[in-house]
Amino acid sequence: MTATDPTRFPPPPLPQQARMVEALLFAAAAPLSLRDMAARLPAGCDAPEALAHLRGQYDGRGVVLERIGDGYAFRTAPDLSFLMQDSTTEQRRLSRAATETLAIIAYHQPVTRAEIEEIRGVAVSRGTLDQLIEIGWVRVGRRRMTPGRPVTFVVTDGFLDHFGLENTRDLPGLSELRAAGLLDATPPDAPLPGLTLPREDEGDDAPAIAPDDLFEDEP
Repeated sequence: MTATDPTRFPPPPLPQQARMVEALLFAAAAPLSLRDMAARLPAGCDAPEALAHLRGQYDGRGVVLERIGDGYAFRTAPDLSFLMQDSTTEQRRLSRAATETLAIIAYHQPVTRAEIEEIRGVAVSRGTLDQLIEIGWVRVGRRRMTPGRPVTFVVTDGFLDHFGLENTRDLPGLSELRAAGLLDATPPDAPLPGLTLPREDEGDDAPAIAPDDLFEDEP
């Protein structure tokens, strides 16, 4: 019988396990997955049950426990976000090329550079993809098992976190984007419905078209 045998050293009660998960999430610099939590909790603890117990305790509070991709993190309750507006100290603006490239990756991932260029109708500069990777919204995915084995691009958990999404299935539909004034009404057979493509002479130096409430850093 080992020192970690749960029959010899039973796990702490569920409320104590929830406190441990709370401490881990509070100290974490990035969302923690259930696997991360389970690896740090004492033997015999039930990470999913402890997390569910903790989420119930934060229901209706000013801070809520949200799922972000495969991880979990504390965030300000959505209805109280207006209180944090004065805390925004940096604004991030994207060029038109970067905005469209990000949208294509989000809605079509995993997608190769050639596929992005085919949808946009113009070449994608390395600087555009580098910018999206640098700010942590896009990362390199798996290589395609096709000639040349091109890399693919996908959005990150940081992108989901910034826009308050649990996963890419929560991305707004085209009708919602048009209603918000973020997309122009274009024919349904356009390469990317509702997305206005730039002229070839605009490139990556085109004026930013992202509204402040979409491309500013959130508190």
